[in-house]
Amino acid sequence: MRTTAASGPHVEALLKILELERSKGYKDVAVVGGVDRYLRNYLKKARDSGESSFASRICPPDFSYAALSKEQRRQWADKTRRRLAESPSAREATVRKQAARPVPVKRAPPPPSGVTLDSPITAVKGIGPSMASSFAKLGIGTVREMLYFFPRRHMDYGNQKRVSELGVGVEQTLLATVWEARQVNLGGRLGTEAIVGDETGNVRAVWFNQPYLARRFRTNVRLVLFGKVGVYKGKMVFESPEWEFLESEELPSADMLVPVYPLTEGLYPRSVRRLAKAIVSEWAPRLGDHLPAPVRNRCALMPLSEAVQQAHFPDSSESRNEARRRLAFDELFLIQMGVAARKLEWQETLASAAFRIDDGLLRRFGDSLPFRFTLAQQRALKEILTDVSQTRPMSRLLQGDVGSGKTVVATAALMMAAANGCQGALMAPTEILAEQHFNTISSLLSRLGASEGAIDRAPTRSTMEDQATRGGAGFLMEFPSLPPHPFVIALLTGSLKAAEKRRIQGMAVEGGVHLIIGTHALIQKGVEFQKLGLVVVDEQHRFGVLQRSALRQKGSNPHVLVMTATPIPRTLALTLYGDLDLSVIDEMPPGRVAIETRWLTPAQRQAAYDFVRRKIGEGRQAFVVCPLIEESENIEAKAAVAEYKRLSEEVFPDLRLGLLHGRMSSADKEAVMRSFKDKQLDILVSTPVVEVGIDVPNAVVMLIEGADRFGLSQLHQFRGRVGRGEHKSYCLLLAESPSFEGRERLKIIERTRDGFLLAEEDLRLRGPGEFFGTQQSGLPDLRMARLSDVALMEMARGEAIRLLESDRGLKRPEHRLLAREVARVWRAGSEAG
Repeated sequence: MRTTAASGPHVEALLKILELERSKGYKDVAVVGGVDRYLRNYLKKARDSGESSFASRICPPDFSYAALSKEQRRQWADKTRRRLAESPSAREATVRKQAARPVPVKRAPPPPSGVTLDSPITAVKGIGPSMASSFAKLGIGTVREMLYFFPRRHMDYGNQKRVSELGVGVEQTLLATVWEARQVNLGGRLGTEAIVGDETGNVRAVWFNQPYLARRFRTNVRLVLFGKVGVYKGKMVFESPEWEFLESEELPSADMLVPVYPLTEGLYPRSVRRLAKAIVSEWAPRLGDHLPAPVRNRCALMPLSEAVQQAHFPDSSESRNEARRRLAFDELFLIQMGVAARKLEWQETLASAAFRIDDGLLRRFGDSLPFRFTLAQQRALKEILTDVSQTRPMSRLLQGDVGSGKTVVATAALMMAAANGCQGALMAPTEILAEQHFNTISSLLSRLGASEGAIDRAPTRSTMEDQATRGGAGFLMEFPSLPPHPFVIALLTGSLKAAEKRRIQGMAVEGGVHLIIGTHALIQKGVEFQKLGLVVVDEQHRFGVLQRSALRQKGSNPHVLVMTATPIPRTLALTLYGDLDLSVIDEMPPGRVAIETRWLTPAQRQAAYDFVRRKIGEGRQAFVVCPLIEESENIEAKAAVAEYKRLSEEVFPDLRLGLLHGRMSSADKEAVMRSFKDKQLDILVSTPVVEVGIDVPNAVVMLIEGADRFGLSQLHQFRGRVGRGEHKSYCLLLAESPSFEGRERLKIIERTRDGFLLAEEDLRLRGPGEFFGTQQSGLPDLRMARLSDVALMEMARGEAIRLLESDRGLKRPEHRLLAREVARVWRAGSEAG
C-alpha cells in the first residue's frame, strides 16, 4: 500500500513535533531550523506522492509558522492535531498501535469480598453516609456510576500563564495571589470580585451568584485559576474561572492535566479527586469491554478500561481526546442499538393498517383553508401519506418552527385515518396545549364542513364549559358531513369528571369516537381503542421512546407521527431519535409578522419596563423570563419568587402579575397559564419552565432577563411564545455583563429568525454538552458526546445497524456483554425519564 503524506510515520512525526512545541511554549524550537522548515519538507513529500490535498489543508503554501503570534501558533497546532487525529490513516495507526500493545500480565487484585461494580459507593473506603448523600445529589450511587462520573474539564498546567501573558477568549491557567476580595453586585445579584496577581501584574476575577467566596479568599492566599478571560470596560477580567487553593508543596508539574469534577454541598475538589483516583485505579481494570473487537478495530477505538482511566487522569491531551472519542462513541452507539432495535421490531414483526389515500377529500380540505399549503408543508404531507399507505408502520419526526403549520399537516393525516375506518390519537404534554389542539383542529374541520353545506361550527370555550356543566360528554364535537359520517372528536384530560372519562373511554372502545386529543391520560390504564391507526405526539422532548411504546400498545401497531417545534440539527435528530424518519417544514407561511428582537444594556432596563407598561396600556400582555440558575431548580424557583415580588411591588404595583416556576404542582401551573391565557393577568413572570407551545395571541412582549445565560435554541423558543396573533410583537434581551460567548449568542439571535440556522449556530458555539436534556426523553444521558461529533454519530449509527442485521437479538456469545450493557443503559434511561 502506498504511504501518503497524511499517513503512518509522517502523521506520528508531525504529532510529536506539535506536542514538543506545546511543552516548550510554542517558541518555534521543537525542530532544528524551525517548524516552517519541517513543514516545507512535509509538503514536498506530499507532492512527490501525489497526495498533497490533505497536507495543504494543514499548511497552505504561503503559511508561515514563524510569523504567527504565540496564541495563533497554539490555535493552529490544536486545529492541526484534531485534523490529524481524525484522518483515516491516523485511525489505522491507532489500530496498529493498539493491536501491537502487549497484553498486561499483571491482573487487578480481587475486589473486597461481596463488592461489585453495582455495589453502593458506601462500599468504597472513605465514603460514608453523609458523603454518599452528597454524591446522590449528582446522580452517583454505585461504584460503576463513580467510574462514569467524568470531570467537567481538566486544568491544563501546560498552558500556565503569567498575568502579563493572559490572552482574551482562550482557556488558560494562572497561579496567583489574592490581594483583595469582596462581595459586589453583579447583574443585580450578589457575587464575588477579587484582585489577584503575580510578579508581572494584577487582574480582576469575578464569580456570579457566589458571594460566599469573598469570605474564603483571604488576603495573600494562593489560588490556581483556570478559565477564559474577557474584557469589561477596556480591562481584562477572569469570568467565573475554576479555582483551587494552592499550597507551596503542591505546585503541579508543567505537563499535568488536573481533573475538575462537578461539585455540590459537602463535596470538595481535592477529596473528590483523591476518591476518583482510588476508585478508577482499582475498578477501571475490572470493566469488561462490551464493544465487539471488530467494531473497536474498524473504528480505531481505545479499550474501555483504558478510556475510563484516561478520561479521568490523562497522560496527555491526545490520550484524553482518544478516551473521550471512545466513550462518546459508546454513548451514541448504545443509543443507536436501542432505538434501531425497537424500530426493526415495530416495523418488521407487526403490520399496521395501510390507508387508501382519498385525494378528493384532501383536495377539499386544502380548498377550505384560508391559506395555501407551503411547498415544505406539501413535501412533509406527501412523506407522511406515503408512509401510512403501507403496512410497514410509520415512525416519523415532523420538525417545524413555531407557526410553520405542523398541526394542519397532522390534521390531514388524522382525517385520512378516519376515512379509512381507523381511529387517531393526539397526545400533548399539558392540558392547556391539548385543549389548544382540540380548538384548532375543530376549527379546521368546521371550515371543511361549512364548505360542503353542513351546519358544523367551531366550538368555543363557553359552549364546552356549558356542555360539562349540563353533564354532557365534556369536550366532544361531531362533524356530520365528514367521513366516516359523523366524524367525532373528544378531548380527554386528567381534569375531566370520572363520568365524562368513562363515557369517552367507552366510545373509544366501541369505535364511536374517531380522534381523541389528550395528555398522559391517553396512555393510562382504562383507555383502549377499537382500531387505533395513527398516533400523533406533540413536543417530542416531553415524551420518550417508552411513552411512544405505551401508546403503540393501545392499538394494533399504529402509525406514529411525532411533532416538535424545537429545531434540532439533522445529525442530532438522527442520533437521539434514530427510531424515527425525519420530515422538516423549513418554510414559514407568507404574511407572518416578524418578531422584533433587541439586545438591551443594563442602562436600558427602565426603558424596557416602560415599553412593557405601554403595551399593556394598549390592552396587550407580556412574559418576563427569569435568569437560568444552573445550581438547582430550588434556587431558581426562589430567585423567581424574589423577582416576582420585586416586579409586583416596585416596578408594576398597579398591574396584575402571575408567577410560574418548576417547583409548582402541575395543577398550579395549569391554573396560572389558564389565567394568563384568559387575560386575567397582564404579566407572566416565569423561570425557563415557561410552556413550549402555549398559544396566547394577546401576548406581544417577551422580556428575557440574563439572556446571555441561555442557548440560542432556548432563546428562540422563548421568542416563539409571542407573535401568535395579529399584533406586532417584540423580544427584549437583557444581559448585565455577558461573556464573549454570551455576546456572540445575543448578536446572532438579534439578527436571525430561522430556528434551524440558530440550532446549527448553537451546535457550533456550545460544543460539548447536551443540546437539550435527554432525561425527559427516556434516552440514556449524554456525558461525553458532543453536538459537533457528526462523523462519530454517523459511524455509531452505521455500526449499530450493521451489527443488528447480522445478529438481531445479540444472541451470539461474543455479543453477550453488549446485550447486557444495552439492557442496563436503557433501563437506567427509562428510570431517569
